[in-house]
Amino acid sequence: MRPEPIPHTSPTALPGYAATGRIDELRAAEYRHLDADGQVYLDYAGAGVAAQAQVRAHHDRLLAGLYSNPHSENPTSVAAGSLVESARRTVLDFFRADPAEYAVVFTPNASGACRLVGEAYDFGRAAPLVLTWDNHNSVNGIREYARSARGSVRYVPLNGPELRVAESDVVAALDAGRGGLAGRWGRPGRRGLFAYPAQSNFSGVQHPLSWVELAHQRGYDVLLDAAAFAPTNRLDLSVVRPDFVCLSWYKLFGYPTGIGALLARRSALARLRRPWFAGGTIRAVSVQGDWHRPMDDESAFEDGTLNFLSIPDVEFGLRWLDSIGVDLVHSRVGLLTEWLLGRLATLRHDTGGSLVQVYGPTTGVGRGGTVTFNFRHPDGTLVDERLVAREAAAAGFSLRTGCFCNPGAGEGAFGVSRASTRQRSVSRVDSIDQYLTALRLPTGGAVRVSFGLASTATDAERFLAFAQSTYLNREVGAESPLPPRLRC
Repeated sequence: MRPEPIPHTSPTALPGYAATGRIDELRAAEYRHLDADGQVYLDYAGAGVAAQAQVRAHHDRLLAGLYSNPHSENPTSVAAGSLVESARRTVLDFFRADPAEYAVVFTPNASGACRLVGEAYDFGRAAPLVLTWDNHNSVNGIREYARSARGSVRYVPLNGPELRVAESDVVAALDAGRGGLAGRWGRPGRRGLFAYPAQSNFSGVQHPLSWVELAHQRGYDVLLDAAAFAPTNRLDLSVVRPDFVCLSWYKLFGYPTGIGALLARRSALARLRRPWFAGGTIRAVSVQGDWHRPMDDESAFEDGTLNFLSIPDVEFGLRWLDSIGVDLVHSRVGLLTEWLLGRLATLRHDTGGSLVQVYGPTTGVGRGGTVTFNFRHPDGTLVDERLVAREAAAAGFSLRTGCFCNPGAGEGAFGVSRASTRQRSVSRVDSIDQYLTALRLPTGGAVRVSFGLASTATDAERFLAFAQSTYLNREVGAESPLPPRLRC
């Protein structure tokens, strides 16, 4: 027998919610496809959603003009190139970046932007890589380039149930090893790279932007992963000046996919040395002479032909988001996040045990609109996240389950020790499920709900009702077989 619903106040009654009412108007006018067939979209950390206006703009532009490969001088090439350059200027304007200081490199996604930096950075014995545990795998992967160049790799751990990073640990990692390298540390091109996310894609924790200057003071370049932060927070590059910023545009406004960007300080970009070249990246090349000369601007990093038919959609998307207001979206998302966290905390089984185990901050302080958790049975055991994925999908909810390509945050959340990950029995496993068994973990990850530009109170309320009606006082039972986990 299902419990009676717990009375609660709607998010619409929260102070400040009425001031975000334009979001509801836009939802009804431009995002009504989100409500088709009773679906509820709660995966904004995975991808934003496109407004109908964005799709119409793309359609109208393609039918109104003719565009071709911009690596030419003919009229259709010039037309395409002009739109690409206009998009670059709009990106810089949106992030309040001085075009004399910053360049925009268009990439396939944020991962591509991270790879550009990793493969071209001058790592070495005097140029280490420092990473926080809380990083997306696209940032973690940079360590392979550093190690290939015999550069040291140092990780900064997470602390406590809120999964935050202590600034003292950041300082210790940045300063480690400097004594023996004092004579070489300041040599041009031998600086070291510090990489961290402005907002965790796992827990929603927002790490201090002040760490950019902290690292600069210690001679490091900084790669700031802003993919999870930028959709609902203002990033002002006239105030915070990381050397590299990685972005995926579909996470900001849903469309287009397949385009990201590396925003780079021109001085830092000039220090990168690419290990290869491609069409569009070179000024001149000789086969017989065995030499090449790269371009001396951002095009040296844009391999082959850009996606010139979709890059103009980035400009439209940024202007669309700007017209709504990043601060307005931030306010709406913050209200819904804090409401959901508060309501989940009230759900308790008849045994007195909590229904929900949240990983990360349990209030709205110092966090974004991503809430990661697991459901618990009345006896305290975890509900398998694969079961939640199956049942949520059947009920019309789009959310995320698993470890979200962030193993460090997952290891911190589940208390996995370094020693346990290095056991021989762990290193020899062939699958994710075998790995979890070797670590004796009760489940393979968590459930992630995330709010974004078009989220409404109804979305949050419907998910809360689903959580309560499906999992409160639900005993452990014989479930049908669950699919194997394929990746992390």
